[in-house]
Amino acid sequence: MVGCALGPARLWFTVGFGIINEVYHPRIDIPQIRDLGFIVADGAGFWVEVKRLGGYALRLAAPGVPAVEILHTHPRFTLRLRVTPDPLRDVLLVEPTLSGDAELQLYALLAPHIGATGEGNVAAVARYRGRRVLWAEQGPFGLALVAADQRQRDVLGAASAGYVGVSDGWQDFAQHGRLTWQYERAGPGNVALIAALPRVSVLALGFAASKQAAATLAVSSLLEPFDSVLLRQVSDWQAWYALANARNPVRWEAPEALRDQFMVSTMVLRTHLDKTYPGAMVASLSIPWGDRRSERGGYHLVWPRDLVQCAGALLVLGAEDEARNALRYLIATQREDGHWEQNQWLGGRPYWHGKQLDETAFPVLLAALLAEHDALGGTEVASMIERALGYILCHGPASEQDRWEESAGINAFTLATCIAALVAGAPFLPLRARRLALAMADFWNDSAEHWLAIHGGRLAAEAGVAGHYIHVAPARILADASAFADPILLHNQADHTTLPAAELVSLDFLQLVRLGLRRASDPLIQDSLAVADRLLKVETPSGPAWHRYVHDGYGETEDGSPFTGHGRGRAWPLLAGERGHHEVAAGRDPLPLLEAMVAMAGPGGMIPEQVWDAAPIPRRFLYPGRPSGSAMPLAWAHAEFIKLVVSRHAGRPIDAPTAVARRYRERHRPARRSFWLPHAPIGTFATGTRLVIALAQPAEIHWRIAGEAKARVSATLPAGLGLHTADLPVGHLPAGTAIEFTWRDRQSGNWAGEDFRLLAR
Repeated sequence: MVGCALGPARLWFTVGFGIINEVYHPRIDIPQIRDLGFIVADGAGFWVEVKRLGGYALRLAAPGVPAVEILHTHPRFTLRLRVTPDPLRDVLLVEPTLSGDAELQLYALLAPHIGATGEGNVAAVARYRGRRVLWAEQGPFGLALVAADQRQRDVLGAASAGYVGVSDGWQDFAQHGRLTWQYERAGPGNVALIAALPRVSVLALGFAASKQAAATLAVSSLLEPFDSVLLRQVSDWQAWYALANARNPVRWEAPEALRDQFMVSTMVLRTHLDKTYPGAMVASLSIPWGDRRSERGGYHLVWPRDLVQCAGALLVLGAEDEARNALRYLIATQREDGHWEQNQWLGGRPYWHGKQLDETAFPVLLAALLAEHDALGGTEVASMIERALGYILCHGPASEQDRWEESAGINAFTLATCIAALVAGAPFLPLRARRLALAMADFWNDSAEHWLAIHGGRLAAEAGVAGHYIHVAPARILADASAFADPILLHNQADHTTLPAAELVSLDFLQLVRLGLRRASDPLIQDSLAVADRLLKVETPSGPAWHRYVHDGYGETEDGSPFTGHGRGRAWPLLAGERGHHEVAAGRDPLPLLEAMVAMAGPGGMIPEQVWDAAPIPRRFLYPGRPSGSAMPLAWAHAEFIKLVVSRHAGRPIDAPTAVARRYRERHRPARRSFWLPHAPIGTFATGTRLVIALAQPAEIHWRIAGEAKARVSATLPAGLGLHTADLPVGHLPAGTAIEFTWRDRQSGNWAGEDFRLLAR
């Protein structure tokens, strides 16, 4: 479970194994604890750490509201935990109630990891303004844990501060079966705190810029009855749902399980929004394989692609303010040359610097969708769109990385997203730039099969089909069809395995249908589905799911141990959602795939990044069709579920821009121009098209038809989007005719230094 308050409180919490895991403050990317758990003991040698029991039930206080009740059961006791953030303060409240054998005692275990690290923390058992308090601090952050009974009296009992693995409370119980150590201070280092509690109490875990300030907040929160705080949390969320639904009523019919999951998924998306940077969302509040990795991991970052996918789902829900703020955040963090980095910290500082063209195209699609909903709210988007599309034209159609952040080349998902952005963004451009964007979109769209489709081949023969799309083609496919045989490095593999491009298959071609570039009934799409389902589909007890691509290495190893740089990719519920959107486009009901996504979720409805798809390994909590150790929840997966539910009711993929479907879905639109650019030098051009030479600077193009003695001269003209173009009137030439050209820079007078040759096909 994940959650936050909608009030001014800047606090996010997560639940795993029935206890509190990370709590984030004051931003969604800074975890301040590793966990807050509980021990039940009788003082005579019996003791249990409740997170290791494995048998707990979890339910929300109200549908779609992140206030949770957790029930742990044991033959000797029942422990009920009610959890809610305080909407007004940076405090998490937990109400533990222990029932069962009278001699049992409850203890709270707190592991501070202040400032996103377990190093350098200082912890202490102290008194503050007459109350007993556990607190810790490091650098600019502090936390405090206090406890009270229903009459708001201080009830924190025997307590100790220790070093993790040496003198912490868990070690005390492991060695003595009871609490014997009562150290007042520990640190700096990796520290932990423990304290005895009565059988019924309320804990307040506060966070601030110092331990004293955190204690002030925690005590203040305890002076309000728990049920009053809980009621405010419930009413705030219900008011938000009512407002969003009033803006855009979501009407659809679905079984009750889907309706429950829809509410949970909505809650997950809204929870992932930051408050310091409105509109920013991290990919996940979880830490993939967190028992073996650092506190932050790679998912506490903003990926522009994930953010747009989630903002699109929020827009569908009627959360226009949140979707609009996501766009504003993206505009504010756009690089000067028009692109976005692979991912970034909330403040916009890049983390990884990979270039993925779909991540530059997606913000354009978000702006277009907001415009379709008349929801831009005065946000000026023309400059952002012009710079983004200029970057795409000056670097595409090949991308440095695909959407899975691995292979370079031309990828169907990326290409489809860029084409859609060119069309959807065109109305925001000046006239010349608009014409160029649409002409390039037509050219890339018309070339998709030429660059990405194999006709015949081993995989097609084995599936009994004529051909199929591939996952990624090397950039040199633009000039040489033999590139289909080039080896592609399979990332996350221990042995650096390669595979010919012609045999690397994924579901990424489905984006062509989803965005309206191809019909679901297209024969090549159908053949590609047959190949992809044969190679990537996995049937699990929860339902079908798909791998990202053949021989994916991002996932647990064969024995179930955590991913450490290589492994075996597992099945993704997200891809079941994408497959479901194809079913919608084909006029079929995606309900079985929606039900599979629900079945693959964790106990609290969190949809994971991956599910286990091999034999069960109980000691690692790995069961077929159930969450693996990967990210959970994955915000993008919840966005996909929401959009598929609504698309099912609408009878079409609801995130497809209207302009794209209007341009391509109704009829085939052949390209009228073929484009040659220095970074994308095509080797052939289609007969019947004009050949356009596009350069970054003004130039004179010297060209001739092969066999002609004298070269012709065509001057480039400014075309917008950072390009200067010259149209060569060669559309009348028969196939096999060669065109030769070079150019001279009009500013420097320098020649290109090379002659280029293309063939009409």
